[in-house]
Amino acid sequence: MRYLIISFIILVFYSCKDEAKKQIQLKTGNYRAVLEIKDEEELPFIFEVKSPKELYIYNAEEVIEVDEIQYRNDSVFIQAPVFEGYIAAAFEDNNLKGSYVKESLSRVVPFTAEYNNDSRFIMESKATQNVEGIWKTVFSKGMEGDEYSAKGIFKQKGNKVTGTFRTTTGDYRYLEGVMDGNQMKLSTFDGAHAFLFTAIVTDSTMDGQFYSGNHWKEPFVAKRNEAFELPSANNLTFLKDGYDSLKFSFPDEDGNMISLNDERYKDKVVIVQIMGTWCPNCLDESKYYSKFYDANKDRDFEIVALAFEYAKTESKAFNSIDRLKEKLNIGYPILLAQYGTADKAKAQEKLPMLNHVLSYPTSIFIDKTGKVRKIHTGFNGPATGEKYEEFKVEFEGFVDDLLNE
Repeated sequence: MRYLIISFIILVFYSCKDEAKKQIQLKTGNYRAVLEIKDEEELPFIFEVKSPKELYIYNAEEVIEVDEIQYRNDSVFIQAPVFEGYIAAAFEDNNLKGSYVKESLSRVVPFTAEYNNDSRFIMESKATQNVEGIWKTVFSKGMEGDEYSAKGIFKQKGNKVTGTFRTTTGDYRYLEGVMDGNQMKLSTFDGAHAFLFTAIVTDSTMDGQFYSGNHWKEPFVAKRNEAFELPSANNLTFLKDGYDSLKFSFPDEDGNMISLNDERYKDKVVIVQIMGTWCPNCLDESKYYSKFYDANKDRDFEIVALAFEYAKTESKAFNSIDRLKEKLNIGYPILLAQYGTADKAKAQEKLPMLNHVLSYPTSIFIDKTGKVRKIHTGFNGPATGEKYEEFKVEFEGFVDDLLNE
């Protein structure tokens, strides 16, 4: 049924009839966008149109530049940078009504946008609680196989709240919202993920719900705990007994099978990046790795990425890889390890020497002799602030140590 809906959307928004009539375009200024999700909740975000061909999406300190905008008749097609998701919407005066679509996952979310409105959340009362600080958080508490821990990190000024949740596998990136009375509301939209967090807050507890688009919902609880820390990201993924190295052979965009036995990697320090082009944490990591690689590629240092893609065909998967490499100017190879699914159990079958593939991304550090020296699960991106800076210091120091051996 979802395929029929997507096909209908594409037909409506790409129809070329009446092309000769005057073209309607986005008006410059701010828009309050809303995705309709479960429980009749709204997931809002703000974007600003700079010109008919350029707009910015805002999430706290994050600014996402969008420059792939097309018009057809009375409709607009807004393609998220790097990621597959897009917005297809018809004009209703200066407002928009349509859908946010991820074709490979057959997901369609109703979308509207109101012109000349930059209020992310509609508040009914002043803040009666302050969430600033560290919160020990448990998602899906008591649900076997689904429960996991997180670290909530928040700042609050008046009614405005910003921050993120860190998990053992990464972070939920830049969250922005309000404290409305005793209810916290936070959202983010980056073109790949659309997240909403709501919670009733006391001076020391939270009781909330986490929504991902209109396809996922789970509860969470939290308690204030300034001393709380997550387990070390360096101990979660490891080689099984009997292994000390990594072996694989996957194709690049030209069909060449690439492995660590190739001359390019001989006697060099190598980072193997397990990732996906659909993954926002992987995007953050790839931005950092790309810059680091450019500055250090002449030091017997290499990076090779293994992409696990949910695109349904090999050609679509490589299109996503090429798009990521072009957008970020990535100079190291990205190999296609899997397409049709990003299932982690299937990913682990491709790398059977690992105890599991727990997270996208995961980084494997290999020394000049070909031995695995460390495996780092997840990535703490810029939204985590101090933790991101700590990661960079640790990463660069460890790579230097390996290069100096």
